[in-house]
Amino acid sequence: MRILIKNGRVIDPVNKLDTVTDILIEDGMISEVGVDPDLEGIDMEVIDASGKCVVPGLVDMHVHLREPGQEYKEDIESGTMAAAFGGVTSVACMPNTEPVVDNESVVRYIKTRAAEAGYANVFPIGAISKGLEGNYLAEIGEMAFAGAVGISDDGRPVVNSGLMRRAIEYSKMFDVIVISHCEDPALGEGDMNEGAVATAMGLRGISRAAEEVMAARDILVAEAVGGRVHIAHISTRGTVELVREAKKRGVKVTCETCPHYFALTEEACIGFNTNAKMNPPLRTADDVEAIKEGLRDGTIDCIVTDHAPHHPDEKQCEFGLAKNGIVGLETSLGLGIKCLVKEGVLTMSQLIEKMSVNPSKILGISRGNLGVGHCADITIFDPEKEWTVDITKLHSKGKNSPYNGFNLYGKPEYVILGGEIIINQGELMK
Repeated sequence: MRILIKNGRVIDPVNKLDTVTDILIEDGMISEVGVDPDLEGIDMEVIDASGKCVVPGLVDMHVHLREPGQEYKEDIESGTMAAAFGGVTSVACMPNTEPVVDNESVVRYIKTRAAEAGYANVFPIGAISKGLEGNYLAEIGEMAFAGAVGISDDGRPVVNSGLMRRAIEYSKMFDVIVISHCEDPALGEGDMNEGAVATAMGLRGISRAAEEVMAARDILVAEAVGGRVHIAHISTRGTVELVREAKKRGVKVTCETCPHYFALTEEACIGFNTNAKMNPPLRTADDVEAIKEGLRDGTIDCIVTDHAPHHPDEKQCEFGLAKNGIVGLETSLGLGIKCLVKEGVLTMSQLIEKMSVNPSKILGISRGNLGVGHCADITIFDPEKEWTVDITKLHSKGKNSPYNGFNLYGKPEYVILGGEIIINQGELMK
């Protein structure tokens, strides 16, 4: 199948391209960029992208698909469908499933189910420890050979420093990234950010130090063994500064943040809004400014969603009992445009770099590139087109989003996966 994308603003940070041109897709691959418009007589699908951005399909390296074992919250089909509607063509899924992704069999199961669903590429993340229990290393090599692109105990911190050291050392042998959920459990017992808002609401506060202490430890461990570590969902000024200084020293550390850490503050929890309850918790306006500074100066490499769908019963309850997390696959691009591009924090090219190019590099996957010969995973959107979030219309099973009623920009109109149109003028084609 041939697809010609005409007259779009092609943004390809890898090849330093940001210009109005055409892209020709043949047999699932990009065959020409800036093609001769005289293609009359050739059977093909033509997409007029005039006034729209044409970018590499977004890559979200931190997603919870819940399958196997928690399909009442989300499954691979519904999660990847939500990804497609958000312009995300590749996701890396976290291992806190039932059973845990700590062996070859579960990795292969996820890859098989993802191929059946066909809405997005799925790259499994294996567990660091068996059963996420933090006692013994999982079978890292076995999972890597089966297709896992990283390891993490996300949702639970690796408290044992010796175990984290061994994980980073083993990861070097198999060239997979270690993704660290930085939280000191003794400091992280609480419901929301520690401060005046928590006190006024009568809720237990979570100290910034809970995140920063573990981030510092993992940076130092990676530095000691010469390995790589990726700090997940950073939320505080202190963590940004730790990563910034570590990079100056040459430590092999990368990090990510989520849209809720640059779009919201702890005040979103006022009224006991459980859809604003997450871990790490929403922080202060000063932390939000620090996150934006980290994105602007390159300290923060990636923007991810930490997409964490829950059943309504797990959110419609007392704040202290509610599960942590929000859904984010369908709102991440819009929030990035509204809060970062429109505010002058990032250019559109820099946003795409953090939402597609850098995650691909960190995971070691061949995505995020619109060069000739690369896989045709492409997202097309109008950055000026405004739309309103309606949580009842989200395609994820989870509706736990704090953005209901928010006006955002850039809802994807076309999404192409491996040369096949998945979203066509905002409608699902499969």
